[in-house]
Amino acid sequence: MTISRAFACGLGRGRREISHLLRTPREVVSQLSTPFAFVVLAMVNNDAIPGSALPMADVFIAGGVAAVVVQTCLIALPQMLATEREEGTLLRQRTAPEGMTAYLVGKTCLLLAQALIGIALVLAGGAVFAGSGLPAGLGDWLTLLWVLPLGLLAMAPIGAALGAVLPNAREALAWSMMPVLGVMAISGIFFSITSLPEAVQTISQLFPPKWIAQGVRSALLPDSALAAETGHSWQHLQTLGVTAAWAVAGFALAPRVLRRMTRRESGSRLAERRAAAPA
Repeated sequence: MTISRAFACGLGRGRREISHLLRTPREVVSQLSTPFAFVVLAMVNNDAIPGSALPMADVFIAGGVAAVVVQTCLIALPQMLATEREEGTLLRQRTAPEGMTAYLVGKTCLLLAQALIGIALVLAGGAVFAGSGLPAGLGDWLTLLWVLPLGLLAMAPIGAALGAVLPNAREALAWSMMPVLGVMAISGIFFSITSLPEAVQTISQLFPPKWIAQGVRSALLPDSALAAETGHSWQHLQTLGVTAAWAVAGFALAPRVLRRMTRRESGSRLAERRAAAPA
């Protein structure tokens, strides 16, 4: 199977998984927790952005949009992969040439659908209940349209690699939650990044969440909010460069990680884990 054929198969797999998601109300309802939390934070916070008269509610809504992308890729995806590893789905993918690439493309499509649901809920909830604004013009909407998909492409391979190395589905959430929340905390998702020590700001610039959050803020906040941004600039070129580099590197390396993980798997090991699992 060629790479182009693998991507075509992955897109088909993604369409089927999205169709299953939309036909399963329980799965859709599970997307509500993060939007709800950030809309509530926006509703109860009356402070202003440091150095600006803009309400912090707008920052929380922008942070909620970025948080949906990060949590979908770094919490939901590792759990899915750990579950499907235990069920034998990943083991079956090993038998197909470029099967892991197709699998990863399909999961990325599913993540995009899940993220879009969460992002729509954050934006709509913020506008209705917290009085936050939507993108002001076509340029701002276009910014969201490249920042969010590129951010998801940058984060999905990281989540896939985490799912490949986590012990099992039951421990996936516990192992991934605290590190992910830590990364989000230093990325300006919960509060102004310029309030953090300079060393922490420097570290955060190495990873996609900081740039995803800043790109989202550039689409949702006016330029008067730049007082709370690093370099007092939206830094779109840096956002594009960092997220694109992570996406390219991730999709080159993540399928190899998944293939290596499945090489250690076998039908007998899968049966042993199922037999040892609590009823």
